Amino acid sequence: MRATRRGLLPLLPAAALWRPLGAAAQPRGCACDYPERPITLVVPFLAGGSTDIAGRILAERMAPQLGAAARIIVENRAGAGGSVGAEWVRHRTPDGYTLLLGSASALATNPAALPAQTPYDPVEDFAQVALVGGGPMVLVVPASSRFRTAAELFAAVKAEPGRYMWATSGAGGIGHLTGEYLKIEAGGLRAEHVPYRGGSAVMEALAKGEVDYSLEVLASSAPHLRDGLSRGLAVSSRARHPLFPDVPTLDELGLKGFEITTWNILAGPRGLPPDVLGALSRAVQATLAEPGVRERLAAAGVDPAEATTTPDGTRAFLRSEVAKFRGIVERAGLKLGR
Repeated sequence: MRATRRGLLPLLPAAALWRPLGAAAQPRGCACDYPERPITLVVPFLAGGSTDIAGRILAERMAPQLGAAARIIVENRAGAGGSVGAEWVRHRTPDGYTLLLGSASALATNPAALPAQTPYDPVEDFAQVALVGGGPMVLVVPASSRFRTAAELFAAVKAEPGRYMWATSGAGGIGHLTGEYLKIEAGGLRAEHVPYRGGSAVMEALAKGEVDYSLEVLASSAPHLRDGLSRGLAVSSRARHPLFPDVPTLDELGLKGFEITTWNILAGPRGLPPDVLGALSRAVQATLAEPGVRERLAAAGVDPAEATTTPDGTRAFLRSEVAKFRGIVERAGLKLGR
């Protein structure tokens, strides 16, 4: 029987017909061998703080989740409350080899209160990977203070406006905006703001009795509270913290709905390829699911996020936090670095 033209296959070289298994499923530009070289994780603060400790724990345990030969190197780029490191990462190539462990200061309070120092959009200029963890702020007074409760402190500040001094780890930071929010919610308190260079300096000033109170992150205040150098009057979370179950929340003390926490978010430059973003997200989820990692983060004063954290959920969280702090800046009438 004579074959018809329609029934014949074109005679092509065998090499043109053969294709590796799975090759057709690989999208154009797929970073299928990611990572092929070390990843740099930028911590925008000096070594030794809670964000730095969290970054090193994350780098150590996340690398194996990306591959047996994967390496993540922590690089500290401090300055301007985390904004220097964030700005540097923003300008890197979005290939997954430069990441940022951003903080509430770098990605929310600084953009809200210090726009001149933060020439970036904290949401749109970054690719959010995952929420790593967070923790409450603590309303603290010196151990020698006569104030035993938050109510006593508030009453004294109201009775003598401008007499009392409160310390923060820097103008425009998380402690500053939390304190401004507290003054509004507690009935219009008036006290003199004294900014210091970091949380350790704040806690030292409190221990010496140089200032009357502060709102400081749990990681900085916890050692002083344990050692009796300072006294915790309240926490800014909606629930009491397991490390200090006897310290009430501001919400239960009458400031209904009061909730501010500090946090760390893993992010990269805007435009991370979807497959790289997915690989990083899965690696963080697996890392946060490790009991040992969760214990180490908690010991550093960082309450680990749920292992189900996703890029979309993290982006939505960040957007809401930025809006919250911009609202506080507006209500407080702050004009910093404008």
